[in-house]
Amino acid sequence: MEKNHEIPQIKPASVLDPVVRDIPEIHPANKAIPMQRQSTNTRSTKKRTFPKRVFLVVAVVLGVVAILAAIAAIPVYGVYKEGKVLAAKAQDLKASVATNDISVVKAQLQSFETELSVFQKKYQTIAFLKPVPIVGAYVRDGENGVQAGIYGINAGKIMLETVEPYADIIGFKGAASKTATSGAENANNRLEFLINTIKSVTPKIDEISKNAALAEKSLEQIDPTKYPTEFRGVKVREQLTKLLEMAKEGTSLLAQSKPIVQQAPYLLGVDEPRRYLLIFQNDSELRPTGGFLSAYSIIDISKGKFHSVSSNDIYGLDDKYKPSIQAPQIFPDYLAGIYVANNKFRLRDMNWSPDFKTSMEMFLPEAAKAGLSGFDGVIMVDTKVLRNILQVIGRVGVPGFGNFGTQTDARCNCPEFIYVLQDYTSVEGPVVWSQNEPGKIVFAPANYGKNRKDILGVLMNSVLSNTLGQSKEKLPALFQAAWDSVAAKDVQMYMFNKDAQAALESFNLAGRVQDFDGDYLNVNNANLGGRKSNLYVSYETAQTFKRNSDGTVEKTVEITYKNPQKYDGWLNSVLPTWTRVYVPKGSTLIKADGFETPGDTTEDLGKTVFSGGFKLRPEGLKKITLTYKLPGKYGSSLNLLMQKQPGVEGLYTISANGQHEEFNLLADKKMIIRL
Repeated sequence: MEKNHEIPQIKPASVLDPVVRDIPEIHPANKAIPMQRQSTNTRSTKKRTFPKRVFLVVAVVLGVVAILAAIAAIPVYGVYKEGKVLAAKAQDLKASVATNDISVVKAQLQSFETELSVFQKKYQTIAFLKPVPIVGAYVRDGENGVQAGIYGINAGKIMLETVEPYADIIGFKGAASKTATSGAENANNRLEFLINTIKSVTPKIDEISKNAALAEKSLEQIDPTKYPTEFRGVKVREQLTKLLEMAKEGTSLLAQSKPIVQQAPYLLGVDEPRRYLLIFQNDSELRPTGGFLSAYSIIDISKGKFHSVSSNDIYGLDDKYKPSIQAPQIFPDYLAGIYVANNKFRLRDMNWSPDFKTSMEMFLPEAAKAGLSGFDGVIMVDTKVLRNILQVIGRVGVPGFGNFGTQTDARCNCPEFIYVLQDYTSVEGPVVWSQNEPGKIVFAPANYGKNRKDILGVLMNSVLSNTLGQSKEKLPALFQAAWDSVAAKDVQMYMFNKDAQAALESFNLAGRVQDFDGDYLNVNNANLGGRKSNLYVSYETAQTFKRNSDGTVEKTVEITYKNPQKYDGWLNSVLPTWTRVYVPKGSTLIKADGFETPGDTTEDLGKTVFSGGFKLRPEGLKKITLTYKLPGKYGSSLNLLMQKQPGVEGLYTISANGQHEEFNLLADKKMIIRL
């Protein structure tokens, strides 16, 4: 049994509670959130707009300072007493963000800075204790916490100064925002102002990034494992670990924001117009990067304004392409059709790698052979982007195509916009391809190809014009919709410019399969049936960890697929799925159950891959269970990175050492697993 250090005088409830409660996740990658000992369902976590989350970073960092101040100051009551005042000030700062008033936040930040200065002077009086065993470690942690707080304050002050002219855009009120805009302005006016002034933000972001990086470095010096597991009914170590990880997550986010802000003028066509290939992925027919490559549009962007040049259907492009790259054997086995006669990749199936860049590096050179070229990069979106936007702006009418809204349509028991999209981008009835003449259709239903090439460009223009015409009061919600789409990887980007691509990757906007030192899980599914059956499927993934006496870890992953909807032969039918589970390289498979067509264990993208196929029927359920041994040996904990597949929203549960946690995986997520 672990021996806890006895720490006298501290009153954890009065110090820890104010700064730990209701602190949100910060980064789209959902980094490093330690597990709770009780079942925790985070599905109903209250959302805050991204900029407000960033402001909370400062409060979280300063909360760490307050906790460490109290713990490290135990030998001197005066310092401990001052630490309690500091904790209260940190709580006031956190609460000020909820007022949505920049002037209030600035005042509370100034108040905390003043109190931290007083505390720092008081704290210096116990510096002589640093050489003392046990106690000295706490004193040093307190110093690191104070230093992190100073850097955090510096970052916060610069950040407030930077965003004040855009206060109304991010959902804040304040004197500067009132004078900067008029009530008659709409979203387009404010976005134009943002685009035109974005270069002035870059130098300030550089300062914010430097201070955030220094704060993160100071926090990394603090080891929460030496603190008591529990003291007077309060789980000290667990709460401190959680707060430290959130603080480091926030500072990391700020540090990583520098490259994307620096490249924003390039990406938004501020200096010169950019041309992008916009590809629409249909996540109702799931593929490795998020959906079937259904349609595409060429768009121009100049000073942040988008203009659609042309739109087309992916089949029209494929008609001009001569297949030349060998496809996997599962294509003729599952997709059949033209792949039986000629098992070479068609353009529409080239997003076969779960790594977006890898897929694009296959697709783009081949698409150029069919005449698709002359752009600066690729933007990939799926239907969930449209859902997020429509939830803010409401129903949109598109001449010639119908109405698009998020309310349930009885014709499909799905959102209205999904029905309208599927009605124009998919067909009712089978399409029969010639096995002797690749690319030739022997039979197709009467509505095959109906307006398919036009809808993407027309819909995009309609949604954009409606979005930019909204009142500026809706901008915070629109920013949140964009943030949710980016975090979930429902928007992925690939740029030919190396600096722009590096910036996208640093901010997790590029759909990359990441390298990671620790445990890793990426469940990747591909619909190889040609139907839209993923529309109704739900996904649940349970992970169970077992640490052996020799330090090795066995892990069981159980994936449950459910389709509650009845068969209709169009949007819902039998779903042939090929699943690849990416795990740490060197993992050893012990047992696999549930696959009807077991695949080989392979290596890809620096990972070991377990794979197999199965068919999920309407009103059916399917479970895939994998048990494997992780490479290496572990102590009391291990780091875990879960990367979600674009286009999928699934429930995850984790069980280890008597602990249990449940959450919806809405973005890539890092956790610390206590073994």
